Amino acid sequence: MQLAPAQLPQQLQRGLRSLYTLHGDEPLLQQEAADTIRAAARAQGHTERSVFTVQGAHFDWAGVLAAGGAMSLFADKQLLDIRIPSGKPGKDGSAALQQLAEQSQGNDSTLVLVSLPRLDRTTKTGAWFAALDAHGVTVQIDPIERATLPAWIAQRLKAQGQQVTGGEEGQRTLQFFADRVEGNLLAAHQEISKLALLHPPGELSFEQVESAVLNVARYDVFKLSEAVLGGQVLRVQRMLDGLQAEGEAAVLVHYTLAEDIRALKRVKDAMAAGRPLPMALREQRVWGIKERLFERVLPRLSPAALARLLHGAHAVDGIVKGLKVPDWPTDGWQALQRLALALARVCAQAPAR
Repeated sequence: MQLAPAQLPQQLQRGLRSLYTLHGDEPLLQQEAADTIRAAARAQGHTERSVFTVQGAHFDWAGVLAAGGAMSLFADKQLLDIRIPSGKPGKDGSAALQQLAEQSQGNDSTLVLVSLPRLDRTTKTGAWFAALDAHGVTVQIDPIERATLPAWIAQRLKAQGQQVTGGEEGQRTLQFFADRVEGNLLAAHQEISKLALLHPPGELSFEQVESAVLNVARYDVFKLSEAVLGGQVLRVQRMLDGLQAEGEAAVLVHYTLAEDIRALKRVKDAMAAGRPLPMALREQRVWGIKERLFERVLPRLSPAALARLLHGAHAVDGIVKGLKVPDWPTDGWQALQRLALALARVCAQAPAR
């Protein structure tokens, strides 16, 4: 049974299952989901807990199976907390997880909780994960995207009895908050909790939030790519400044931007040759969020504009490697800013969909 994180509390209220699997790359949300399951388990008498962290190819899965099959010495019920940070249990682990999944059926004395990182499609179709999914509850924990972050912050504030002012000022406050904590959900949670310590329940002004919330945003080049293709000029500027401050390699940032420009050019050329847009996108392995962004941008992107961007990407490739290019900044990050903002401004002209 697959559930969204928001559905987990309701499922636990309906009845505790004997097997839960959490997978995702958002530590805060995964920790909260695991805490919710453990609290429900304790309430149902699972007072003895064994924690196993799977590390290396020689992990002793026999010990996990023995614990799962043993009667508790101190309580009627137990909880097996199995953590696999790599997401790869290995051959022995695959067999052990399948056995634990099968044993969980009708077993009210042992609850198994498996925690995993984000899994790729191939792993999720493997026998061991299929067994966990078939015999228990599986919760995929996805990151909070930038577009939904203000609403998430508002929800967390509401849970502690606080809210921003209404109208445009309140939206401006939430957007400011989101800008300060983007990409760092654990720090966002800490900043929200700090507001509860600094101010009583009730309404928070922009000034109160501005003075309290630290700039703890963390960025990655893949999110930068989405912001550029989304035409989010101010966000692109902010992310480039953040990536530079965090010590990200300028060469890696350039590679990501250049790959997007080359992919746009290849898809545009394929369309000019008579390929339908969906087919051209599949051939260039463009899917997910980028697929939607490409679909929005490409109809308005002229061959001349793409040629200029491709020329710019070639120029910046030399600059970030230490070369000088006429009419371009000598500093790599300034050159990257010029290239990224040029692409973002072109993408911003595309109609919203």
